[in-house]
Amino acid sequence: MESDETRELLRIADQAEAAPYVDYPPTPWWYYPAVGGWAAAMVGNFAWLHEQKAVFFGILATLIVAEVVFITWMSRRHGALPMPGQGTPPAEIRVEWNRYFVSLPIVAGLIALAWWIVGIAVAAAVTFVAVTGGLMIYERRYARAAAAVRARLA
Repeated sequence: MESDETRELLRIADQAEAAPYVDYPPTPWWYYPAVGGWAAAMVGNFAWLHEQKAVFFGILATLIVAEVVFITWMSRRHGALPMPGQGTPPAEIRVEWNRYFVSLPIVAGLIALAWWIVGIAVAAAVTFVAVTGGLMIYERRYARAAAAVRARLA
């Protein structure tokens, strides 16, 4: 039979394990359109691939550097970013991660379809809308899952 002290120690250990997944600063309002714009720029850049390779690779390098700077900033802001494959997220968070990763090929398929049927400019617009909106939905769902974890471990 577990003592009250043992149960309390287990609860504290569970809270500490869950902390990187549920204790984080609020997402700034500009995050969603910034990431959507970055992804749209990545897709739109392909318009230069056949005509001006130097422009294509210059924009590509700039976008990659911007991504590295952004991820570095985000890591410092959060203190630690939980990454798939590192650690064990709480079950509620794992469900949202799985939904997110299942949605990625669907979004990529929509973008590819738009590119194939209508062209790069429309694909870039679809990318902006899908990524911006998708991230907003994901963040809302993640926040609900994090709140559920905090409530369960309180």
